[in-house]
Amino acid sequence: MNYTASFIGGGNMGSALIRGLIAGGLPPQNIAVGEALPARRAALAEEFGVRVMADNREAARGADVVVLAVKPQDMAATVQSFAEVIRPRAPLVLSIAAGIRVGDIQGWCGAGVPVVRAMPNRPALNGAGATAIYAPEGLGEAQRHLAEQVLGASGTTVWVRDEHSLDVVTALSGSGPAYFFLLAELMTDAAVELGLEADSARELAIQTLFGSGRMARESDGDLQRLRAEVTSKGGTTEAAVRSFEAANLRGIVAAALRAAADRAGELARATGEKSPQ
Repeated sequence: MNYTASFIGGGNMGSALIRGLIAGGLPPQNIAVGEALPARRAALAEEFGVRVMADNREAARGADVVVLAVKPQDMAATVQSFAEVIRPRAPLVLSIAAGIRVGDIQGWCGAGVPVVRAMPNRPALNGAGATAIYAPEGLGEAQRHLAEQVLGASGTTVWVRDEHSLDVVTALSGSGPAYFFLLAELMTDAAVELGLEADSARELAIQTLFGSGRMARESDGDLQRLRAEVTSKGGTTEAAVRSFEAANLRGIVAAALRAAADRAGELARATGEKSPQ
């Protein structure tokens, strides 16, 4: 790896990417982090050996890729504070902030600065993230590869064709971990009601969640086939699946994802309207 990366914001998600990049071979000295909190700067320097500074302008100067890892409500002022520094070099700007549209970021950065937007999820903190990436037309192949390298440091990446799809991604993989945790929680509670000890029920539910995810990840991705292989005709799994179907689980899940996607769009529009131009 022979590029330099600047992280504007050194919080949990930024740190997850930094950890993955270093594990993948990017030298710590190739990474600069602009972080306002002194304690956070000290922790980043100690854990990763990266260059840390309070001045975002200095952090962004000379970078090949600038990762925007700040809160959405802080994005406009943050980008505008260092935009003039990056315009001459025009590095790839990669945003992992929810709800901030590419067009707004391009406006703050200035003409000629390529911008990519991504939606990671919380398992990135454990190196098992799922990240969707969107870029407007015209992004070069080398820049696409660079975006994949950076974002792939914390898990799997996929490209989406239009920016609206990121609202659906938010509903699917962004919010998705909570859905699986909820299901495991409900399974645990139901098992306890049926007489299983709470600790045993929780451990079995968690390991089943983990093991099923691993099986799916290491398979060919055919989820319907995987489900069928566990569902013996006339058996216990079939009885449970029929109960789910009778309760319209498919419709419930579809409605839940639509509600989350609609809310993601609402939040994005609200953030854009409030951001200073």
